[in-house]
Amino acid sequence: MAVNNETDFPLIKIKLVRSLIGRTQKQRAIVKGLGLRKINSEVIREKRPEILGMIAKVNFLLECKDMEVGQ
Repeated sequence: MAVNNETDFPLIKIKLVRSLIGRTQKQRAIVKGLGLRKINSEVIREKRPEILGMIAKVNFLLECKDMEVGQ
């Protein structure tokens, strides 16, 4: 299957703002899958449906901002 590089997704900055203590293993796995480790750690990801679904599952732990192309 060929990858279509012409479709560029906008970027989103994701920050972990609440602790994972007392959270379920599934919630911890989702946060780890996003690439977050400690409180106040940030990652920049493409705004893809897979990422948005992960964010929706643990949105109470995260803070998200849309990024512009130049940032």
